Amino acid sequence: MLRSMTTDPFSPHTQEFSVVDDGMNFHTRKWIKPEDLNAHGTLFGGALLRWIDEEAAIYAIMQMGNHRTVTKLMSEINFVSSAVQGDMIEMGLKATHFGRTSLTMRAEVRNMITRNLILTIEKIVFVSLDADGNPQPHGYDDITYKRDRLPLR
Repeated sequence: MLRSMTTDPFSPHTQEFSVVDDGMNFHTRKWIKPEDLNAHGTLFGGALLRWIDEEAAIYAIMQMGNHRTVTKLMSEINFVSSAVQGDMIEMGLKATHFGRTSLTMRAEVRNMITRNLILTIEKIVFVSLDADGNPQPHGYDDITYKRDRLPLR
């Protein structure tokens, strides 16, 4: 079946997500297992935030070319819905601004089974550091999709 892609990540007519034009440029998927659940039997928010922070850190390292990259700020976290055991979720990140020493991105998580939006974070900021832990200019102002900035040790 051929689907038409739009700039809208969610089509109310088909109840399907567009995986091409959803505005996010880094996707990771997780399968919800028993150890990911809270006392109510739904996805534990702390587990989800850990996954987002890890994926955002990897994305920031790839974009800024520095393995000494740390989380500086996460803006308001908007939990919209949840997931249960057996659901699959998809996390998306999008770089929104390159600073001199930082990278700002936004995050979105959705349930691939129910098609519901789970969470949004409008602003996550990572800072590139030098060996002494001080902010270090990274020299980039564009997004890369290659591994050309992967830092070597």
